[in-house]
Amino acid sequence: MASNSTSVPLLTPYKMGSFEVSHRVVMPPMTRNRSYNNTPQPHAIEYYAQRTTKGGFLISESTSASDISNGSPNMPGIWTEDQAEAWKPIVDSVHGKGGVFFCQLWHPGRLSDSSLNNFLIAWNAVPDDGEYFRPTPKQLKANELPLIVNDFRNAAHNAIEAGFDGVEINAANSYIIDQVNDRTDAYDGNIENRCRLALEIIGAVVEEIGPDRVGVKLSLFSKVFGRKDSNLEALLTYLASELTKLGILYLHVFEPRDEPRCLKSIRNAFEGTLIASGGYNKTEGDESITESCADLVSFGRLFLANPDLPKRFEVNAPLNKHDRSTFYRTDPVLGYTDYPSLEIAC
Repeated sequence: MASNSTSVPLLTPYKMGSFEVSHRVVMPPMTRNRSYNNTPQPHAIEYYAQRTTKGGFLISESTSASDISNGSPNMPGIWTEDQAEAWKPIVDSVHGKGGVFFCQLWHPGRLSDSSLNNFLIAWNAVPDDGEYFRPTPKQLKANELPLIVNDFRNAAHNAIEAGFDGVEINAANSYIIDQVNDRTDAYDGNIENRCRLALEIIGAVVEEIGPDRVGVKLSLFSKVFGRKDSNLEALLTYLASELTKLGILYLHVFEPRDEPRCLKSIRNAFEGTLIASGGYNKTEGDESITESCADLVSFGRLFLANPDLPKRFEVNAPLNKHDRSTFYRTDPVLGYTDYPSLEIAC
């Protein structure tokens, strides 16, 4: 249960299903491009361990669910046993410091790296809007969609085998689950049809590993890569209600920084844990929890640049500034494990 404290709400404990979380500061998925040949590397052990506190909640960078869902050759995968084995020491390092660790599973669809695959696949034959200059993808037929569902099921199984506490399904940011389309079959048209693939994927993962180990990332308030649903409020309410029926553990909702915060509708429709995301600072995070808009708050760039972010929040210490130029480099140290932690005098 949440604490009654109003002075340090981000630093109060919270019970998320069976997980006892010691504070509300979440490390969200952040693409780091340091997993060579789609295989997690030993240098990730230090990276994740640096950002782990006892009872802290971390979510891995986006991890490919299959060999046809690659965003980059240096993003991790978990579709093979070897990849799962490579994740194990990384997961162990987080657990060794008392952290809770979920693996984010994704399939970028039309935003995949076409140099890695023979073709791109998506709900419909619409290319991205110019930022990544992807070619027009192949539209999946209805009888091909179960293959995508099974990819997520298999990846979730492998994640649990690797020792992760659960998985977060990336249904955000115009990737394959979030892609608005112009189909004419059972996967487009009314709201139920537009949510069909998402619910089939999430339902399969729930069946595989249990609802108490499943979270979902959404970005239904945002316009990403030029795509935005025409009826966000109704879509949001329906999907959140259906996910409540499935009994999943949490929703992780991205709000763009240039739009008003608006989590009340999803808060009312979803009965599980709600995680807010989208450029929050400490004051905004405290307010979100105090006003019961969210239960937890994730901090991307702040956590990237400040491995000990919860401690810095606790003592009101200055924050390191992130270096955007090093976000996606493949260097195993630069912009990765070289951000300094705060030295607390005894």
